[in-house]
Amino acid sequence: MKGVAARALTIAAILGFVALGIWQLERRTWKLALIERVDAKLAAAPVAAPPASKTLTEDDAYTRVVASGRYLPGHDVYVQALTALGGGYWVMTPLDTANGRILINRGFVPADMRGRAPPAAGPATVTGLIRLSEPGGGFLRSNDPAAGRWYSRDVAAIAAAQRLGAVAPWFIDAGPNGSDWPRGGLTVVAFRNAHLSYALTWFAMAALLAVLAWRAMRKRAR
Repeated sequence: MKGVAARALTIAAILGFVALGIWQLERRTWKLALIERVDAKLAAAPVAAPPASKTLTEDDAYTRVVASGRYLPGHDVYVQALTALGGGYWVMTPLDTANGRILINRGFVPADMRGRAPPAAGPATVTGLIRLSEPGGGFLRSNDPAAGRWYSRDVAAIAAAQRLGAVAPWFIDAGPNGSDWPRGGLTVVAFRNAHLSYALTWFAMAALLAVLAWRAMRKRAR
């Protein structure tokens, strides 16, 4: 009876490893499609930004858009950032457009420029990428609106802290603007794709267990 139970558990484990390998291959297919879709968006011409009232999904992220309006001065928010230029802050500023208020990530400033970024005021046209809100905070660090410490671009929390009223539930990462501060165009668009190696690992574990089980069965048969 024990032998039957052991064989059943072994078969179940082998099938489980194979199922996990197949799942990773499916995830790889999905990830490759995502990368292709985002690459196409980045290469496309910018389109008009959607109305601020529109709720967007992951399928809308990284769409190139253009928005025109007037910056609302005195409401810059600094969100901790790590970029190719080092550590510092994203500068988030509300832009009033004909279709509602949108938070704009104007770009990056070094740590010593916190609170001293060149102000944005008056009419402006912004070309950039749609990004979805980042609620909560960063890794092991929660946003602290009362203290002005921000670790993620949480649109709803920033709007509440700044008393901005209704804003778009997403924001725009401004594109390159030369060497001026805040420095735009530093959005990192990269998707980790290690699913094939994970799949091969699961398949290898299934094969190894099958070989060990076969050898054990042969040994008992002798």
